Amino acid sequence: MAVVGAGPVGISLALHAARALPEAHVTLFDARPAGKDVSADPRTLALSLGSVQLLQRLNAWRAELAQPILEVHVSQQAPSLPPLLGDWLGEPELRIRAVDEAVPLLGAVMSYGSIVAPLQQEWLAAERAEPKRLCSRFGQPVSALKPVVGGVEVDAGIAERFDLVVVAEGGVFSDQVRKAVTHDYQQTAWVGQVRFEEAPPARPEGVAFERFTRHGPAALLPLKGGGAGLVWCVPSHDDPVRELNDAQRVTVLNSIFHPAVGRIASITPLKQFPLGLNAERTLTDGRTVRIGNAAQTLHPVAGQGLNLGLRDAFELVQALSRNADVDAVLRKLEWQRGPDRWAMIAATDFLARSFTWRLPGAGAARGLGIAALQALSPVKSALARQMMFGSR
Repeated sequence: MAVVGAGPVGISLALHAARALPEAHVTLFDARPAGKDVSADPRTLALSLGSVQLLQRLNAWRAELAQPILEVHVSQQAPSLPPLLGDWLGEPELRIRAVDEAVPLLGAVMSYGSIVAPLQQEWLAAERAEPKRLCSRFGQPVSALKPVVGGVEVDAGIAERFDLVVVAEGGVFSDQVRKAVTHDYQQTAWVGQVRFEEAPPARPEGVAFERFTRHGPAALLPLKGGGAGLVWCVPSHDDPVRELNDAQRVTVLNSIFHPAVGRIASITPLKQFPLGLNAERTLTDGRTVRIGNAAQTLHPVAGQGLNLGLRDAFELVQALSRNADVDAVLRKLEWQRGPDRWAMIAATDFLARSFTWRLPGAGAARGLGIAALQALSPVKSALARQMMFGSR
């Protein structure tokens, strides 16, 4: 097996395969140099509970570096509802709490480096223990994949044949070749971190906030040691963030987030990323499988792209551990992963597109949906389970 890409999805798959498939020879390719220190990469990522459990299983979970998510608070900037309904219901809020779902946490927030560095450490230790079976090719970018009889030829300077190639090297939307299912949302995500003034007494620790605004969704992910990771999505053609200085951005953020957030005191310099959907119709093409961002790049509105990729990786290895017939596994993989994959693609695509609609009442409909989910406990619990574990 060749695994192309040593990000969190690719290296998780390689490590899981090394342990669950004791007869398999696994080679991990990545363009980055072997000596590059990835631990300092500060990008903020949200992990679901299922992803946390997978990292624990791989002995790559570092609880001391993680901020548990104990509650998710979703709301919409006023006016959310028509006047009469608004007077009756108040501002709609959806609050999903770990304690209500009888789980220790809904997920966790970690930096990219805090996820990848322990995974790489575990992989390199496994490689040292079994050098004839496990191999790393860092600093060797894969330039081409060529289908051959019964496998795939991988060109990374020299051509090598593998029975199975898993591509987990996806990149960001703006850099990708367009796949079969694609849509440019004409939105930009501004990403950085914020610090707060004194937290309001009503806000418990470990709350992730998502706010639907007239421009798009904005989210605050709690960080270890205080502060929060910010993802702020706005229209690209009429960007209200680009021309603002940091002080003005803080003022705007304090005006759009729910009062339970508290007062934002400062903000780091923000980076911007174009947003879009870019997905393959199928995960498999002969003996090549694409997972993670290589299979589907999603809008960050639900924060589920990484978690979906990790589930792709886990389910592929589990299927191979139960059946050594690679072709049979790949034939079944599509319908096994289909419900989880397409449900997440459809949900994020619907939400992302809804912010571009100029239909009367679109915002009110979202507000009613938030209120309905909060009122219908079984439906809210089902949504929470979907976010934590995907479709099962």
